[in-house]
Amino acid sequence: MAPSVTSDQLPVAQTPNAPQTQVGLNGKVIAITGANRGIGLGIAECCLSNGAAKVYSIDIGETGDDFAALLKRYPGQLFAVTANVTEESTITAAIDKIIEEAGALHGMVVNAGRTHHKAALDFTKEEIESLFNVNLFGAFYSARAAARAFIKLGIKGSIVFTASMASYRPNKRVPSTPYGASKAGVRNMTHTLAMEWAQYGIRVNSVSPGLVKTAMTYWVPQQPDWEQQLKYYGGFPRLAEVQELGGAYVYLLSEAASYTTSIDIPVNGVIGIC
Repeated sequence: MAPSVTSDQLPVAQTPNAPQTQVGLNGKVIAITGANRGIGLGIAECCLSNGAAKVYSIDIGETGDDFAALLKRYPGQLFAVTANVTEESTITAAIDKIIEEAGALHGMVVNAGRTHHKAALDFTKEEIESLFNVNLFGAFYSARAAARAFIKLGIKGSIVFTASMASYRPNKRVPSTPYGASKAGVRNMTHTLAMEWAQYGIRVNSVSPGLVKTAMTYWVPQQPDWEQQLKYYGGFPRLAEVQELGGAYVYLLSEAASYTTSIDIPVNGVIGIC
């Protein structure tokens, strides 16, 4: 009969790929769509402050003063590449350029999006298609282009979508059926792609921001009954700063999340309000 062995006597397995216990992006190359400003630029800042070697913004627009200010803080580490997320070939070309310059790609934040708030009966065909083309189709094209690059490079990369609390429930004050539906599609896509691409070691997750202080939400605290809304719904009595979202993205992009896939992290300090 074999002698009994207690758990504290068992040898600790030593492997060359031991799980990481610290959250960080040391040495990683990260691409973020729509990062010339707003939430995307806030994510870029958090990636850089947590050790990312290089961060690339893939955006159709021009960079501005906020981008220039962050570039001044991280010279030689922040870059902008032009692409249109609704055209998959331009995303692929942008990723190829990043890999050619940086030598690798480890993480992709699929963040580019737009919003439009109005009654469902008033939306035009063009407005609906515009939202879905960027928020849903563009997100799919961006993720697929990144996945193809990861597979080609043999890198177990991480893809993080920006979804929205509007994918869980409607914005009671300013509903937008096409926007919420497009972001709900992003969350479903997160789960399905995570299942499909696990065989390649690619992790796919999402983050659902609530109300964040950006150019798209300037009107929120200007509502005459905003203070009353906060008392009614509860939660933190303010909008989030873009940098406050960064922790969720950094974790999901990091090796500390090596066994985390197919999840959504809500970042919604104003409880009950999308």
